[in-house]
Amino acid sequence: MSTRGQVRQDAQPGFVLHSYPFRETSLVVETFTRDHGRIALVARGARRPRSSLRGVLLSFQPLLLSWTGRSELRTLTRAEWQGAYTALRGETLMCGFYLNELLLKLLPRDDPHERLHGIYQATLAALAADAEHESILRRFELQLLRELGYAVMLDRDAETGDVIHPDQRYVYVVERGPVAAETSASGKGVELAGQTLLDMQSSKFDSAVTQQQSKALMRALINHYLGKQVLHTRQMLRELQDL
Repeated sequence: MSTRGQVRQDAQPGFVLHSYPFRETSLVVETFTRDHGRIALVARGARRPRSSLRGVLLSFQPLLLSWTGRSELRTLTRAEWQGAYTALRGETLMCGFYLNELLLKLLPRDDPHERLHGIYQATLAALAADAEHESILRRFELQLLRELGYAVMLDRDAETGDVIHPDQRYVYVVERGPVAAETSASGKGVELAGQTLLDMQSSKFDSAVTQQQSKALMRALINHYLGKQVLHTRQMLRELQDL
């Protein structure tokens, strides 16, 4: 609904990705909403001790958000919990922050991705319930890139069009796909087994080899699309795993 140049949105499902102080008592809240994608909201007075928003604007909590405004920085008018959720702790908490950082740095503002919103919510639930964090992260990374329109070919040789053979070695070339290792001219790319590509295509990460090689491949792909941006949570996860 539009009134005097203002646009009002009521009770939009969304999540807090990140927040930071704004002026003396307010916050800027980066959110991922179902129908509007990633948007930034000013939560006026949210840092005041008695603000009703202090205990609501939490990461990983499904919210219903209401706001007004047309500009890139809109004004939050209401935020309320939308059902129960399971809190993330320890390593799963860092995994959650990694998901949020990926969305912040790869998802353009005001670019709706309703399906990705559902995938994100399901991934948070999986992290809270499952110890196989690496597999959950790989699935999300793949789905994220595909939802953003980046082709990730896993089932065919990019050069010949032949199906991937599980016993053959391949080199995955960014923005092209896998090519047989013996025919790769440049040698630049991530080398991996055909079985790893087929496992990733089928969303199976049980094999230790697949886990290791898929992690290397997804890191290379994500680094490429991030450009010069750095993922701080990735380093923190690495340090946590080394403890």
